[in-house]
Amino acid sequence: MHIPTGDTATQVASLNKILERNTFIEEAVSQSASEMLLINTVLKQEIPKVFQTGDVGQALQQSDALEGKLTQTAQNLAQINQTLSEEVKHRADLEQELAATKAALEQAQSKS
Repeated sequence: MHIPTGDTATQVASLNKILERNTFIEEAVSQSASEMLLINTVLKQEIPKVFQTGDVGQALQQSDALEGKLTQTAQNLAQINQTLSEEVKHRADLEQELAATKAALEQAQSKS
């Protein structure tokens, strides 16, 4: 991931904000998937099998499919957040390295 504008510190701060937002979204999607699973389980237990046909059966199947999509989306977001977190750390490390290099250069120039 590359953000082309601004200095590195600004980019790291921007990436941190994005990571925070993504983490919040990941948690919300994961929570929704858990709630959907609970709802599906209750519906399947409470609705007699004989009535789990036709539109009701189709609705239960679609609800199962939606729960699966939500779970997969939460997993994808978790992977994206891990990658983003690694990028934030890498950029912060680069920022520190750059600051140390600038300080060393200034010190070398002041001795000349």
